[in-house]
Amino acid sequence: MDVGLPGHVARHIVPDPTPATIERLTGALTTPGTWLKLCAPAAVVTPLLPERWSVQDPEFMMTTSLSVGPAARRTSYAHWNPAPPAGYTPAVTTRAGVTVARLLTAAGEVAARGQFAMAGRTAVVDQVQTASGHRRRGLGTVIMRMLATTAAAAGAHTGVLVATAEGQALYETLGWKLRTPVTAAVLKH
Repeated sequence: MDVGLPGHVARHIVPDPTPATIERLTGALTTPGTWLKLCAPAAVVTPLLPERWSVQDPEFMMTTSLSVGPAARRTSYAHWNPAPPAGYTPAVTTRAGVTVARLLTAAGEVAARGQFAMAGRTAVVDQVQTASGHRRRGLGTVIMRMLATTAAAAGAHTGVLVATAEGQALYETLGWKLRTPVTAAVLKH
């Protein structure tokens, strides 16, 4: 997928990284800032990566149910009303298939944000962030609820994301389940 961020030009997600797949990808990819997200522990895939690839901090693929049926309401986000703390205004926009949820300060600054795109009935959540001056106020939880309720309303049954170690703790408290460790590697400049 085309990410378009500085130092993060493109991302290739590899669900079952075999030695042959890793050799083929690392031989064909030449643009610095290209990332591989390999669904396997670092101890398994790091020895297969050429020296020009830099392994990053561990990550974790997680999923959750976003179903809206009666049985799912007890455990899904679909019934939650994401109310932000006082002083923050929620905003949700969709453009070119990407839905962005933001919490804005009274001055219009983005205090927290996250986004998702649909892949069939799956909402792929990405770039969930809380600005440093606004952490420890529950904004990450509100953003995740906003994303989940919006995705469920759009027909998503499942949410999937790749979390950092710090993010994993938040997502677990919200009912997300670990599916596999992910080894992230970036092609150096």
